[in-house]
Amino acid sequence: MRAVILAAGRGSRMGSLTGERPKCLVELRGRPLLEWQLAALNEAGIGAIALVTGYRREMLVGRVATEFHNPRWATTNMVTSLACAAAWLEEGPCIVSYSDIFYDAGAVASLMATPASLAVTYDPNWRALWERRFGDPLRDAESFRLDGRGHLLEIGNRPGSVEEVEGQYMGLLRFTPEGWAEVSRIRAALPGEEADRMHMTGTLQKVIEAGRVTVAAIPYPRAWGEVDSPEDLAACQ
Repeated sequence: MRAVILAAGRGSRMGSLTGERPKCLVELRGRPLLEWQLAALNEAGIGAIALVTGYRREMLVGRVATEFHNPRWATTNMVTSLACAAAWLEEGPCIVSYSDIFYDAGAVASLMATPASLAVTYDPNWRALWERRFGDPLRDAESFRLDGRGHLLEIGNRPGSVEEVEGQYMGLLRFTPEGWAEVSRIRAALPGEEADRMHMTGTLQKVIEAGRVTVAAIPYPRAWGEVDSPEDLAACQ
């Protein structure tokens, strides 16, 4: 099992905290976010880890053995960055992690254990965290609906009520070559600019709608967090 950490974007909502460094090097509780991810992945038994770099890539040299670079990081979205690691995604299963989140090895292990072609972890107890981050939990929450078999029915849309939110996507996924082939098929059918703008939850929704590959949703009820703003950073300390 390999892992790919998506660290291409600047994270402009972090303001001055990312003025001179990639978002993954912002420190949480005394160590960079990237070190939290590497520790969880290593503890779960993953030794082959790659970074997809973009903004300030020179600051990430030597952090892991393998780098994939997105030279168009400033004008493309996350799925285009992930496509830079297609060589790994086509060869075998890969854990894919955002670079602005933290979690423990249990989240990684649950993804490693699933036989699904495409899987995500999610927080079933999301509401308390979202209230702490945003006050109104619907201010930033996205729809997340499940069927009775642990598969995603809907993700990434604007919910009208908390009943439409059965959890929140964390930014931690697992692709098999089959799962990545489906994403590649969908991207190839889109105009270039639209493919470049694809974000991850929108892509997962397109996979669901196409109906060829199911997306498994694995609950992760333990501590985790997303650092998307200075306020998030303060809330996670």
